[in-house]
Amino acid sequence: MSRQPYDPAREGAQMSFRERMSYSDYLHLEKILDAQTPLSTAHDELLFIIQHQTSELWMRLAIHEIRSAKVAIRDNQLQPAFKMLTRVARIFEQLNSAWDVLRTMTPSEYTEFRDSLGQSSGFQSWQYRAIEFLAGNRNEAMLKPHAHRAEVIAELENILAEPSLYDEALLLLSREGFDIGPDAKRTDWRQSRQASDDVLAAWKAIYQAPAEHWALYELAEKLVDFEDYFRRWRFNHVTTVERIIGLKRGTGGTAGVSYLRRMLEVELFPELWKLRTEL
Repeated sequence: MSRQPYDPAREGAQMSFRERMSYSDYLHLEKILDAQTPLSTAHDELLFIIQHQTSELWMRLAIHEIRSAKVAIRDNQLQPAFKMLTRVARIFEQLNSAWDVLRTMTPSEYTEFRDSLGQSSGFQSWQYRAIEFLAGNRNEAMLKPHAHRAEVIAELENILAEPSLYDEALLLLSREGFDIGPDAKRTDWRQSRQASDDVLAAWKAIYQAPAEHWALYELAEKLVDFEDYFRRWRFNHVTTVERIIGLKRGTGGTAGVSYLRRMLEVELFPELWKLRTEL
């Protein structure tokens, strides 16, 4: 006796969407899936495009979460901030995994379409720049690749006009009675701050008595988690690029691997790393 094919409609599943919003409608999948336009006939160019487009989508979410975490810290709402920062770390864990897919592409396969990229490069990702600016690594020279897009410059300028994520954490320390020195009176947020012995001493006091300052201690560890995954993402970027193009210059004109290695030296939350030696 043959079994009838399973029909989800018998259990109430909606099967007609002529006048209803469907999964594809809600997600605007036509726009997303029509956005891959390879410029060559190379098989691996689609991989390259999707890798970078999906990374930009994850970065968009990271920006949303970092901005929200900043507001939560400013409002002394640390529990929601912890959740948001945990999510940012997991986003970068996801971005790290994406490099594993791209590394399946060999140098020979990349050279088949590299010339089609022109001068376009991940170096020009304004969302990546926004994440750096939001976290606290602020370098106005990095605005230049976006000068041709007024709306992007305006977005980045708005970020530079406000305290960074780390600035908000330090201002919280000050509100909680810790002496953070000149950082308590900063008003010009455009420049990256310099590491401070006062801030180091404040974090050290928190780590020496975590039970007394548990919320601040947990905030510090959430920030370290974020930067840990962010550093891994940078490292995986370096090794992936070296594996595929060696020491060639990047398509955007950077020094390629040597430029990316320099970025590995940047610390977003320097005192939180230095205190490990001090404890």
